[in-house]
Amino acid sequence: MPAKTTPAQRRHAALRTALDAQLTALGEPAYTGPDRPSPVLSACTAAVLRARDRGLDPDRAAVRAAVRGTLAELAQRAPGHSLEVRVPPYGAVQVIEGPRHTRGTPPGVVETDPVTWLALAGGRREWGDAVTAHEVAASGVRADLGPLLPLWPPP
Repeated sequence: MPAKTTPAQRRHAALRTALDAQLTALGEPAYTGPDRPSPVLSACTAAVLRARDRGLDPDRAAVRAAVRGTLAELAQRAPGHSLEVRVPPYGAVQVIEGPRHTRGTPPGVVETDPVTWLALAGGRREWGDAVTAHEVAASGVRADLGPLLPLWPPP
């Protein structure tokens, strides 16, 4: 009987499929880099942003996979429950140590659109600039994600 796949394995497989679909839509060769979560996630994020830069609509599955993956990466790097980071319609995570909430709106909330989030996570947009331009809504004393972003060095 084959071993059951884990949620992380399923997310990684979806991410690889979405990355290759986005690269195909861009007319670029398939991904040949390391098959580890962080490099694949970084490559998918970059491919989605390249599509947007070229005036194309990014592949929806690639955007979804990249957003969910980057949110999971943020949650792993900054565990906690005092700030909720929302990127509708693809996901939300609770991060940063501090007071835990159990019902209703958390003490801190950050919300932005998927492409802005990926630009922040991928180092293509500065946190402060995005907040100033009202591309990010941030409230609460722990709502500054500037020290946690980008998730990787900018390209």
